[in-house]
Amino acid sequence: MGNKRSKNEVKRQQILAAAVSLFTEQGYAAASMDLIAKNADVSKQTVYSHFGSKDELFSASIEYKCESLQILELSLHDFSDPQTVLLKLAQSFIEFIMSKEACAVHKICVFESTTYPQVSEIFYKAGPLRIINEVTLLMAKLHQQKILAIENPRYAASQFLNMMKGELWMQIEFNIKERISAEEVDEYLRNSVAFFIRGYAIK
Repeated sequence: MGNKRSKNEVKRQQILAAAVSLFTEQGYAAASMDLIAKNADVSKQTVYSHFGSKDELFSASIEYKCESLQILELSLHDFSDPQTVLLKLAQSFIEFIMSKEACAVHKICVFESTTYPQVSEIFYKAGPLRIINEVTLLMAKLHQQKILAIENPRYAASQFLNMMKGELWMQIEFNIKERISAEEVDEYLRNSVAFFIRGYAIK
């Protein structure tokens, strides 16, 4: 039984890896379930047995990418050191939005939103909204443990994530070739985290 389960998990991972690659390289419309099955080296029936529809597979692919970068792996952190926790979160978040896959999916949502309006909604729920919800829980923990004074964790989560994007995200959105350096990004993140902590410091 365990062997069967492990084989199913291997196939699921193969399908997700193939789907992420095809969705980001060819877009939502061109990445057919047949092609995904072929690239994953499984049957089309196997793809549908794991994911009931193309929309479901697209959503799972985004979640898979989020999990692979461990953006939300915050449960083991010592919250008494908010600078370390929040800086790690900021760095992981920036790594995610800078990734080839995230940039490609962002473009897909922009270009295909008229023809496939569900694509943007799927992406938002599986990616951005999921991250906001998890960061909201983190902000609530920081407040509950009296480390920071965060009366509205949802607002704080949105403020934090949007602040971290900074100039880099604008350059990514407009596809600017010359972007701020890694050193400048790191300095900006550290400065922004410190600014955020000062803003929510317990008086």
